[in-house]
Amino acid sequence: MRSLLAAEIGTRAAEGHIGPASRWFAGTRHIDEVESLCVELLKRLFRCNYAEHRLCASMIGNLAVYTALTRPGDTIMSLAQPVGGHSSNRVDGPAGVRGLRIVDIPVDPEELSVDLDAFSEVARAERPSLVALGASMTLFPYPVSEMAQVVADWGGKVFFDGAHQLGLIAGGQFQDPLREGAAVLTGSGGKTFCGPQSGVMVWDDESLTAPLGEAVFPTLAATHQVNRVAALAAATCELLAFAQPLMAQIVANARTLAVALDERGVPVLGSHRGYTETHQVIADVSSLGGGLEAAQRLARANIITNKNLLPWDRREDWDRPSGLRLGTTEVTRYGMGPAEMTEIAELIASVLVQHEAPESVAPRAKALRASFPYLGYCFD
Repeated sequence: MRSLLAAEIGTRAAEGHIGPASRWFAGTRHIDEVESLCVELLKRLFRCNYAEHRLCASMIGNLAVYTALTRPGDTIMSLAQPVGGHSSNRVDGPAGVRGLRIVDIPVDPEELSVDLDAFSEVARAERPSLVALGASMTLFPYPVSEMAQVVADWGGKVFFDGAHQLGLIAGGQFQDPLREGAAVLTGSGGKTFCGPQSGVMVWDDESLTAPLGEAVFPTLAATHQVNRVAALAAATCELLAFAQPLMAQIVANARTLAVALDERGVPVLGSHRGYTETHQVIADVSSLGGGLEAAQRLARANIITNKNLLPWDRREDWDRPSGLRLGTTEVTRYGMGPAEMTEIAELIASVLVQHEAPESVAPRAKALRASFPYLGYCFD
């Protein structure tokens, strides 16, 4: 996959849709082959009718959805950042750029899921044309089917932004939004998909094909990095072969890591629900220096995390939130399992709870990583 990102084909322009009559340049037959292959592989992986491959980022996929399925001034509902929502579905992202009126989806901060009764009440009052389920902090599935049934009364649609869960969805380790009533699923080619940084968009309804396709080209993408498309196709092949065991181990590792952290004095959200059903672990480090300080101390110990808003934080706490977000995708691909998750928790607790100097922990973290030199769940 990485060699494909450096391929000569990436210097070639391929403006337009697949097929000689739809291209602005002649001589793109082999590019058409690469792109067609990528589309067909994505359709097979997600068991869907249509797929879009030209998006350079998942946020561009979200903008394509808003371009195709809304008009400026429409009302949508999306998740606020402190309860896991992402800026791409808020006023400071594509939804705001589109000129949409944004209403919060009610969330139960204890259960870390949509408050369905409150959602039904707000949605029936606001009648959103689109409901965006997009979260960068996501531990448990959402009630997609029930929400889709509510908004169907006035022709509204549910759009699932699976940027972080896309690989889990492909591997059958998370909910399947298209099967549960979502009109469109977008996501990242990176993160749990384990491919190049890029965007993916899939759907089943033929009537959405023209507006979504036209939102991509000519509106948002012209020459779209065919080398990245080739790498995305390769990553999709690998997921077709390895997604189920890889994603199952990623989730199992996340649960093991969460339990080990909690036992060592690093509080973790969702304990009463088994901590997580995804690749993510969310720690409350408000009593351990806060998210910014904790992430920076761990980085000095060669442990990379990111600061994260928690449900009780305010939007203005963005720079100094209460939480940390950890993910198990990369360590799992390198072959780490339950024993290593416990060791990682020990390293984290050494820095945050026992106040050991990060520089003294760093060699242990480096040695752990060095003992797993080979990337797995991929083709040789």
